[in-house]
Amino acid sequence: MSNPQLRYFEQGDVLHLMIAEGKEIQSVEINPHVTLELNEGGDVIGIEILDATRFIRDFVLESAQAKMLNLDGRIPHEAS
Repeated sequence: MSNPQLRYFEQGDVLHLMIAEGKEIQSVEINPHVTLELNEGGDVIGIEILDATRFIRDFVLESAQAKMLNLDGRIPHEAS
């Protein structure tokens, strides 16, 4: 599959990203909200995000706050 497919299930607030076609053989939970779906070769073919609205909102807010607080490892510019 050359184009990933994104599906949102509003009733369960689940976001599913299908990266590649194939049969899911195994899944690996990488945190309580994100599960990777693997094929027979161990390649990631899908990503499932539970409680997607809150998870994505929190991820974006935390990333933005880290950037604004300069917690990304860069040295802040001195005020002139």
